[in-house]
Amino acid sequence: MSTTTPSPETLHHHAQGMSGRDPHEAHRVATPLELLFDLTFATTFGFAAAQLAHVMAEGHYAVALIGFGFATFAICWAWINFSWFASAYDTDDWIFRVVTMVQMIGVLVLAIGLPRMFKSIDQGAHLDSSIMVLGYVIMRGAMIFQWLRAARQDPARRRTCLTYAVAISIAQVGWVAQLIADFSVDTSIMLSCLLALIEMSGPVIAEGKDGGTPWHAHHIAERYSLFAIIALGEGVVGTVATLSAVVEEQGWTMDAALVGIAGMGLTFGIWWVYYLLPSAQVLHANRNRAFGWGYGQIVIIAAIVATGAGLHVAAYFIHHKTQIGPVVTLLSTAIPVSVFLGSIYAIHYHLLRRFNAFQAWLLFASAAVVLVAVLAALSGVDMAVCLVILMLAPAVTVVGYEILGHRHEAEALKSAAQRTGP
Repeated sequence: MSTTTPSPETLHHHAQGMSGRDPHEAHRVATPLELLFDLTFATTFGFAAAQLAHVMAEGHYAVALIGFGFATFAICWAWINFSWFASAYDTDDWIFRVVTMVQMIGVLVLAIGLPRMFKSIDQGAHLDSSIMVLGYVIMRGAMIFQWLRAARQDPARRRTCLTYAVAISIAQVGWVAQLIADFSVDTSIMLSCLLALIEMSGPVIAEGKDGGTPWHAHHIAERYSLFAIIALGEGVVGTVATLSAVVEEQGWTMDAALVGIAGMGLTFGIWWVYYLLPSAQVLHANRNRAFGWGYGQIVIIAAIVATGAGLHVAAYFIHHKTQIGPVVTLLSTAIPVSVFLGSIYAIHYHLLRRFNAFQAWLLFASAAVVLVAVLAALSGVDMAVCLVILMLAPAVTVVGYEILGHRHEAEALKSAAQRTGP
């Protein structure tokens, strides 16, 4: 039995130069530090989903939409920037590790500020996002340090790294101004949209005009899939909440079994559908499709988290703790599920540039299932049964692809491998 003796270089974390990782490196996978970083976002998603479920149960739809949209962008964007940077420049030295720890502290500060932000929108006087923005600025300040370090140590990509640093810095000035000033809710929302546009423009300019960074297609696809699993944790939490509500109200009945099946079936179906995306293969050959794919993932992740929150709203409804009726309760889950499925098909088209009649039929069938679930709620059918019907929406795509869709997928991937383009 032979063993491999590790070299001294792998046993320490001394400072190293950021020269850029090899974008074609074999067997590139997520690091333990990246997984630890993701763990903080599980907590943040939990806070966001809980706040969304609470305001939805009270019937405050505008608050739910604005607050959750604001929170989701901040959470996802902070994660996205770290993950793409790490894909290109992860040295795993002590400096990179400590700066990542600072970013993790920022994530937790942001999470603490979410309830106050939702409450301020509900009250309508001014947007109290001070704690949330403070956490965000802590994360982004650490990110500026990382990009400046890369700019100094990687002369070939100095312009690209400086573009990232400048764009983030400009946006942070705006976020700090919002932190200090006492803006109204409407003004704060408008300013936040402008700052979000600045944040999202930085990578487009840096990767498009300034040469780009050496990110790894298979690694970044794996990172997003792990992020989706973190988001799916809210589906499990929502299922437990709903199941607990049924058992507390009725005991271990058929409804309890149906709710358990529906919640886990919905979460499992969403997971299965997400992994139908041929992300790594296509991005490896078509790196210029990364922006539509990466930015579209924000919508997908938000829909996954909102689905878990919707299941929690169903728990409130079963507990008789809502101000809304059965139809709106079901729509709290049905709308995110519909957004998720629509986004998956849209990104699938963006990646492969192909949309056939079979996919159209799957989308139509999924929409029909959602409609049947809503009509059932409208007709007074038990909420547990409505959720079971809704569970079949992602199952349509799963079954369709397992029976026939995989052939279309193979043909599309073969065609994509033979040509590249924007």
